Amino acid sequence: QVQLVESGGDLVQPGGSLRLSCAASGSIFSIYVMAWYRQAPGKQRELVATINRGGSTNYADSVKGRFTISRDNAKNTVYLQMNSLKPEDTAVYYCNVDKIFSPATGWGFNYWGQGTQVTVSS
Repeated sequence: QVQLVESGGDLVQPGGSLRLSCAASGSIFSIYVMAWYRQAPGKQRELVATINRGGSTNYADSVKGRFTISRDNAKNTVYLQMNSLKPEDTAVYYCNVDKIFSPATGWGFNYWGQGTQVTVSS
């Protein structure tokens, strides 16, 4: 069974920084696109950033220049470095993986972590 576990959420002041991590565990041979989403209270979940296995990235316009997504394929882990945080970045951040190949179970699709809370407030 593949699981995604996020960490790193916290309360931070405007202008501050945080680094989120998401580790995939289980019988994993390869992971394709890894992504971060976020959901603020009363709003729909939105895509923040994606990174493919080769390292190509995409960002939502609202975070470009402030957030950086990266991954360590050897550790099956994706990171989100968040700088110059704003109150509007406050949300639960979720890790997502679109496709995983497991030697034990074959292909699996659309995995989600449990979420980690990021609060930006003075």
